[in-house]
Amino acid sequence: MIKDEYNVIGVMSGTSLDGIDLVYAKFCLNETWSFEIVHAETVEYPSNWYEALKELVNTPIEELKAIDTNYTEYIAKVIKNFIIKYQIKNIDAICSHGHTALHQPENKLTFQIGNRPFLAELLKETVVCDFRVQDVELGGQGAPLVPIGDELLFSEFDFCLNLGGFANVSTNFNRNRIAYDICPVNIVLNHYIRKLGLNYDDEGKIASEGMISVKLLNQLNALEFYKETYPKSLGLEWVNNTVFPLIDTFKLEIQDVLKTFVEHIAIQIASEINKKHTGSVLITGGGVYNIYLMDRIEAHSIQKIIVPKNEVVEFKEAVIFGFLGVQKLRNEVNCLSSVTGAIKDHSSGKIFLP
Repeated sequence: MIKDEYNVIGVMSGTSLDGIDLVYAKFCLNETWSFEIVHAETVEYPSNWYEALKELVNTPIEELKAIDTNYTEYIAKVIKNFIIKYQIKNIDAICSHGHTALHQPENKLTFQIGNRPFLAELLKETVVCDFRVQDVELGGQGAPLVPIGDELLFSEFDFCLNLGGFANVSTNFNRNRIAYDICPVNIVLNHYIRKLGLNYDDEGKIASEGMISVKLLNQLNALEFYKETYPKSLGLEWVNNTVFPLIDTFKLEIQDVLKTFVEHIAIQIASEINKKHTGSVLITGGGVYNIYLMDRIEAHSIQKIIVPKNEVVEFKEAVIFGFLGVQKLRNEVNCLSSVTGAIKDHSSGKIFLP
């Protein structure tokens, strides 16, 4: 039934492996869409799942199917615990991204684990999930999917920039929403900081103490991906095959790797957002808490940088995947061809009933 108010749980697991983001959010349509985050939580991955997910791109497809089943059961438990903890009663749907195992749109392939139909049976709730596959089948990148939420929920900003495993941006250009991945962020920074026994570089303090390798910085900035035009997206495979081998040939101290890569991120982001005359940039995602990175972005940018309240910083993507589910329930467009390069706008995702 089409209505103007929906209560949904949005579930997101990103490439930086920070954990599973869950939000219970209310969406209301009154000429324009608005949202309210009622409950939100990030559940960290236990070490066994962290290690398994980190190796997904190197896992044979038959093993992936078994992992997919196990992960679906695991994510069902996480969602069920969230529902119990916050005593959530009114649920129109659970809208889940799953976790990306493979993303090779050029080969018509994208695969997110945790999107199996029995998720709905385990949860005894309507589930909307598997949002990327249809877009790739229609010739699109299958990413990014968040821009429709930027367009309808955060339209007052000139740019919406997310700093997660990768940096991605969305904006309006010639009256069309466009969006694309800019560069890796936490997927690289966290990889190297873990060599020091840490999960992340707190406020970017270790990066700030390093030295920039100008030679490495120049080679990073010269990578072919940065010359491509949108639509374009990045995956862990590209980082494993291109970025890590390049960095590792330099045999730098960790703090020097971090400082150089932060500068690379800031340069790449600024080169994109500075293409417009001054405006406002909403920045969300875990990278916002890297103060040194934010300082370097501001140093290179001509734009007004805006950081929203913490719950939006941390849970914006989970909120928007909840919103994508709402639009799928309404059979409305939730995937824009101007963003992904698909042959048409479409309503993406699968609906599974309990």
